Parts: sequence; structure tokens; C-alpha cells
Amino acid sequence: MSRRKNPSPRKYCVELAPDEPLVFAAGYDEAILGIAWREGVPVVAYSTNAILATLCRRDRMKRDEAQEFFDFNILGAWVGEQTPFFVQLITPNRP
Repeated sequence: MSRRKNPSPRKYCVELAPDEPLVFAAGYDEAILGIAWREGVPVVAYSTNAILATLCRRDRMKRDEAQEFFDFNILGAWVGEQTPFFVQLITPNRP
């Protein structure tokens, strides 16, 4: 019996919305959370923390440099109604 490899996050998003022109942030597939909807239009959702970690690791940026780059070049880029969502996950304080 052959094992089917899990699809990449990008491929999985395309499978979820096969008839939609999804927009992906180049170089950040490992930060994909899934699909979200903006007024009925599916868009790719990314983890902000994972993108920042990638910028620090891959591009050797300091955290404040990564945040500035993200804010201006990624978060601030509007490419139409398919512009991705960027999600800042929160974790509750634990005693």
C-alpha cells in the first residue's frame, strides 16, 4: 500500500478554492494557516509570527528589522480583493 504524501500548504489552499485566483506571498509557504474569507472571497491566511521568524532566520534580520520589513513590504501591500490575511495568533496567559 502506497502512502500519499500530504499536499503542500499552497496546494491544499488551491484544492480548497480551485476556481479562485488566490494570491500567495512569495517565499512564505511555511507560514500558511489556510483559507479565510473576505466578503465571500477566499484569501490565503498567513501566520505573522511564522513570517517574522522566517525573515529572522532566512534573511538574518533582527526582530525589529523583520517587523519593519513585514509592516511595510508585506502587510502594507494591497494587491486587490485576493490580498492575503495576516493573522497574529494570541495565547492566553497561563498561571
